[in-house]
Amino acid sequence: SSAIKSLLALPGEYIKAEQKQVSCWELTGEGKSFVDNGSYEYILFNSVPKEGIFQKDLMKLPNAKIGFSKAMTLGWISIDKKAEGGPTVFRKVETAEDEVVKVLNSISEQKSVPDKVIQDVKKRKLISPVVTKFYKVTKGPGFSTTIQRPEADLTAEMLQDGSWKSKTFKDYNFAARGAPMTSGYLHPLLKVRAEYRRIFLDMGFSEMPTAQFVENGFWNFDALFQPQQHPARDAHDTFFISDPALTKEAKFPSDYLERVKTTHEKGGYGSTGYDYDWKVVEAQKNILRTHTTAVSARMLYKIAQQPEFKPVKMFSIDRVFRNETLDATHLAEFHQIEGVVADRNLNLGHLIGILHTFFKKLGIEKLKFKPAYNPYTEPSMEIFSYHEGLKKWVEIGNSGIFRPEMLLPMGLPADVNVIAWGLSLERPTMIKCGINNIRELIGPKVNLNMVQDFPICRVNKA
Repeated sequence: SSAIKSLLALPGEYIKAEQKQVSCWELTGEGKSFVDNGSYEYILFNSVPKEGIFQKDLMKLPNAKIGFSKAMTLGWISIDKKAEGGPTVFRKVETAEDEVVKVLNSISEQKSVPDKVIQDVKKRKLISPVVTKFYKVTKGPGFSTTIQRPEADLTAEMLQDGSWKSKTFKDYNFAARGAPMTSGYLHPLLKVRAEYRRIFLDMGFSEMPTAQFVENGFWNFDALFQPQQHPARDAHDTFFISDPALTKEAKFPSDYLERVKTTHEKGGYGSTGYDYDWKVVEAQKNILRTHTTAVSARMLYKIAQQPEFKPVKMFSIDRVFRNETLDATHLAEFHQIEGVVADRNLNLGHLIGILHTFFKKLGIEKLKFKPAYNPYTEPSMEIFSYHEGLKKWVEIGNSGIFRPEMLLPMGLPADVNVIAWGLSLERPTMIKCGINNIRELIGPKVNLNMVQDFPICRVNKA
């Protein structure tokens, strides 16, 4: 068949070929055994003497159970269950014809057999179907006893010597797919991240530097007015670095450090503080950052040191780490998307307005806000969106206005407010990939074909 296919693939129609097939039956191994030795019922019948035989002795024959049942159905034998010595089998007829073997011989010789009879022996697995495929080959319009293989390319030599005039050429297949390139592939998270980044840049935001995964407790917690006894600072929620375990105190701005300490212990800027003994050693502890808000705090402090305040819009998308219990929706490492806007006299209305603008660019228009609590924002709001597929409101992010106890110790003007919001990168990526278990998106269980086949991310904008 490969030779025929090769000839059919050649231009010029050397041959014409029509594929055909015929079906027939052949004997199985058990069927062939019947032809050689007789059917089970025939063998059993011949084993019954005229004076009869105890059933228990008869059933010692190979395949006696099947043979006994068939012989009883055909009326060849009978059984006397009340006979002396136990149930005894007797012949009901003097002789028997092995019709099954006759049918099998007819099938083997390709003779015509009624369909009902065929089905009977098929049920007993004595025959099996066989399909024979073949080609009916005839000469084509371009038939020849010699084959001239078509040229794949027109070469310079053919043009020079004129041999191209007598040659045939392969047709170009412009619909053929090219050979797949051996290259790396962007993970779906990176593709979705790139789309979110583009939306922020389109809105005039600048990207914050987020390459520092190891942070200290001061910028991760204390600068955000998060008390040192807060549960989030315990080892069951945060990963602590063992070496080096502490950041040198000289690394912190000393005057800012004192203002943060005073705000925690005694309050200020309209706050009573937390009324506890603030320890610098807790602030020095090195950790894997639990949120990118630590980067926002560093950037806002840097802005506060400028001679003149200028409004800013900033964003970050990067990894954070929390000592989470691993399950289908939680990992110890995930990505946080954060947007921050600093300007004079911003209020809750500005925050709600910019959230509507941001999420509209993501194709999400139905938003609802619920009051919430965060240590470093007041007021705070959870963001909900109506999920058309689930037919219910689902939480998609968190937001708020940074507290004065966080901003004023940095040195920002009193009339400057900072609004911020954040959401995870994994949840929208899982929805877009149709993945229910986050461990199938990140980690050793990731299907590499999913990574290779994932399309370019385009958010369905409203």
